[in-house]
Amino acid sequence: MATVAVTDATFDAEVRQSDIPVVVDFWAEWCGPCKQIGPALEELSDEMAGKVKIVKVNVDENPNSPAQMGVRGIPALFVFKNGEVVSNKAGAAPKAAIQGWIEDSI
Repeated sequence: MATVAVTDATFDAEVRQSDIPVVVDFWAEWCGPCKQIGPALEELSDEMAGKVKIVKVNVDENPNSPAQMGVRGIPALFVFKNGEVVSNKAGAAPKAAIQGWIEDSI
């Protein structure tokens, strides 16, 4: 399952109302570290399909969601479980580190 693009309008439905845990990646096209972790998140989305949903929010096109979450820098990753944030981290990391963080959070 590929990552899902989420907008301010679809954030609640895709993230807060999800039946499974959701990893939200707040990113931007101009962000180098965001582009570094993008392929890892795509792979993890396939590998962890059914256990977790990974979504991406472009902060330039959708400023309200990151503002509500208090995002100050990107990439910013949040894990939602049952509609609530259970963990978050900022900055790029290797795929194995991101996967371990997700597994520990869900």
